[in-house]
Amino acid sequence: MTDFERPRVLIVFGGRSSEHEVSCATAAGILRAIDRDKWDVVPLGITKDGQWVPASDDPALLEFKDGKGQSVEAGATRVALTPGGGSLVELSYDGDPADPGARVVGARDLGRVDIVLPLLHGPYGEDGTIQGLLEMAEVRYVGCGVASSAVSMDKHLTKVVLAGAGIDVGRWELITPLQWEADQGACLERAAALGFPVFVKPCRAGSSVGISKVESREGLAVAVKEAQNHDPRVIVEAGVVGREVECGVLGGRSDWRSATAPLGEIEVPDGEFYDYEHKYVDDVVGLVCPAEVAPAYEERVRETALRAFDALECEGLARVDFFLDEDSGTVLVNEVNTMPGFTPISMFPQMWAAAGVDYPSLIDALLEEAAARTVGLR
Repeated sequence: MTDFERPRVLIVFGGRSSEHEVSCATAAGILRAIDRDKWDVVPLGITKDGQWVPASDDPALLEFKDGKGQSVEAGATRVALTPGGGSLVELSYDGDPADPGARVVGARDLGRVDIVLPLLHGPYGEDGTIQGLLEMAEVRYVGCGVASSAVSMDKHLTKVVLAGAGIDVGRWELITPLQWEADQGACLERAAALGFPVFVKPCRAGSSVGISKVESREGLAVAVKEAQNHDPRVIVEAGVVGREVECGVLGGRSDWRSATAPLGEIEVPDGEFYDYEHKYVDDVVGLVCPAEVAPAYEERVRETALRAFDALECEGLARVDFFLDEDSGTVLVNEVNTMPGFTPISMFPQMWAAAGVDYPSLIDALLEEAAARTVGLR
């Protein structure tokens, strides 16, 4: 732990990505469950246009309601995190802070921060950006470091690293903006050569935002353009027959050996896939935990999850998503999430609950791991 009796935890949520509302819902879950006798909680919201603002710690204001997510709204002040140990400062302006001509007319010291819990999903948060800021500010934080976060956020780079480590990731094609601009036909030919169905995805988005299942060549161009609405880099993955299972991993500290939780499984209706609506709005998808998997295959999945965690140099936590087909013997890593959701219906806390680690204890474990880290290169 730090030198403080009750470490101060800055909970950061919202953000600029398309997963803004999901991040708010994750924060609601954490704010409800965190042990406030043990941790001094300070909430901080990031608006959709990137403004850092003071935020309420009332979970009810951040949860999904009637299928609609909540968002962080800007007020009259802004918050900054200063370098050299991480002090918070609230800034007041002589007008609307969103006005480029507005000047800072006052600064109120909000005190130092001991640990940051960055609950930011997707770009501008889970991708190494806020991790780099926190490294420069010399503040400890929960989760993976800069390089690990950046690589794991990029589905193409994740596959490159894991394939290099001898881990099966299936077949895929990357479509960059330059490639698409130069020759759309060639891009579509490469994608079609994977066979159908294929899944077309933004390379650096999560929560199944912008994903399309494509059954024929005719639908490819539309799917690529839809994915490009969320990320100029697009990945096309060959369809895989198999169950969708997930494995939660905790680890990172030298005296805390990386560990895996019992597997979870996503059960979707026939012919559908696990998209944003299924994850956060509908109730037609089943999350089964622990999943009924033959012991030999469960051991193989959990061992592969640890290998992926190590190959990507993850710290703190990750959820490794797999396709599993026991008939063919396929154990294939789909993606690695370095900041998995903590909403009430999220799989990650459910998997650890199945291992006997309840939600508050899981939060404690992550914060304690972060508190034990050194600041700087490690």
